[in-house]
Amino acid sequence: MQAQTARATGSRLPRSAKLLDTPSFDRVFAAPRRSSDGFFTVLGREPPADGTTACSARLGLAIAKRCAPRAVDRNRIKRVIRESFRHARSSLQPMDLVVLCRRTAVEADNAILSASLTKHWKRFQK
Repeated sequence: MQAQTARATGSRLPRSAKLLDTPSFDRVFAAPRRSSDGFFTVLGREPPADGTTACSARLGLAIAKRCAPRAVDRNRIKRVIRESFRHARSSLQPMDLVVLCRRTAVEADNAILSASLTKHWKRFQK
């Protein structure tokens, strides 16, 4: 039901707001700014100056099986990250961000994870 509501209201994260290819991820991993806490590590880097990317923040997810062995847990964590990013995107400076999780994120509830992500987004604000 919520997926239909999200599509109907246009509140989905657009494709242009996602890191989709390996070179984009590799570029962020090469020389990132970091923000870490007990649940997540967020890596960020300004987009390339060639003008091929959008002029807003883009999100990449690297949620490993080692962090969350069960698919249901990985999917829940990814949903929380995407929703938090969608709300904070307009206040972020144009940059590519990659979120990595830690094992403690599996046991935390969604409200705690959202609060953690909000702190990370504030560190990367304009």
